[in-house]
Amino acid sequence: MAGRARGSARVLLAQLLALALALLALDHGDWDAAALLPPLPPREEAARVARFVAHLCDWGALATISTVQAVRGRPFANVFSLSDGPPGAGSGVPYFYLSPLQLSVGDLQENPYASLTMSLAQTDFCRKHGFDPQSPLCAHIMLSGSVTKVNETEMDFAKHSLFTRHPEMKTWPSDHNWFVAKLNITNIWVLDYYGGAKIVTPAEYYNVTFQ
Repeated sequence: MAGRARGSARVLLAQLLALALALLALDHGDWDAAALLPPLPPREEAARVARFVAHLCDWGALATISTVQAVRGRPFANVFSLSDGPPGAGSGVPYFYLSPLQLSVGDLQENPYASLTMSLAQTDFCRKHGFDPQSPLCAHIMLSGSVTKVNETEMDFAKHSLFTRHPEMKTWPSDHNWFVAKLNITNIWVLDYYGGAKIVTPAEYYNVTFQ
């Protein structure tokens, strides 16, 4: 009897621990993308693939032209958290929460043009299928354009998009002068299969109905 009681207690403790971990994940803005989003769109529908990747990714590598003296004029890549909308409601627009103290932001103040790469390697998609991050089958997108501050018209949506996916942002030091920005996309490349990158126009990209 005592053994069964101890066994039941261990099972109950494990269940409570699993629940606590799940609640902790929710508190940090994690979301089960696999449960909320459809499978990867057909690879021949490059615009839909691009929107899928843009929405599924929580961060990307942003490349700017450096203003740091040691590497001035050279490409400089940095990782930024981002969001194109709350889970399941992506807009396609990559939003950022930036500070003038960041090296890349200093670059953007002098030259707003940048390129952004987002890859499904940051999700379970590529690991599940055994795709190396460099494999074309591990879909990734490359977006080029200019980074600008968000205006008041879309400020509420942009902040909601970022803070839903990255709630920690709300507690970042106020003396860093954080502001919301977005990438105004002018060029899009999709690499999701063999044969080279596919070109998607911004019009095709934004015309996708994606939920």
